[in-house]
Amino acid sequence: MLNRIILMGRLTRDPELRYTPNNVPVASFSLAVDRDFKNRDSGERQTDFIDIVAWRQTGEFVSRYFTKGRMAVVEGRLQIRNWQDRDGNKRKSAEVVADNVYFGDSKRDAEAGQAPYSGSPVQPDESALPFGEAPAPFSAPSESAFAPLSDDDDGELPF
Repeated sequence: MLNRIILMGRLTRDPELRYTPNNVPVASFSLAVDRDFKNRDSGERQTDFIDIVAWRQTGEFVSRYFTKGRMAVVEGRLQIRNWQDRDGNKRKSAEVVADNVYFGDSKRDAEAGQAPYSGSPVQPDESALPFGEAPAPFSAPSESAFAPLSDDDDGELPF
C-alpha cells in the first residue's frame, strides 16, 4: 500500500512546539493550500486548511525556521485519528504526518511578503556586495562569449 502526500502552501499560524512525556519534540501547524481549479460560479480558487504534525528533528526545524505566512512544501503521509469530544461523541480528524518540510520561498521573499517568482530575472542580493557598490544590470551573454564549434569536433569529451 502507498500513503504519500506532498503539499505546498502557506502556514496559517506559527508552529507550536511541544514535548511528549518522553521528551520527544512534536510541532503542529496548519497549511493553507489552494485547489488547482476555480469555482465555476465565482471564478475564485478554494483553499483547504490542512493540519500538519512534524516529529523530532523535523518538528524542531519547522518551529525554528518557519512562521505564519511562510511558504512550505510538506512531504509525508495522511493519517486519520479517531477521538472523543467532551460530550462523548466519536470524531475523526485528518492530518498529515510530515517526514520532510522544505522552504517554498526564499528568506528575502518571505521577509518582503511577496511571491517567490515575479516573472523578471533575479537580481543579486545587494547586501552581499561591498558597501556602496551597485549590482551589475542583468544582460544575456553575447555570442562572442562562446567559442565557435569546429567542423572536426567528434563530440568526444577531452577527459
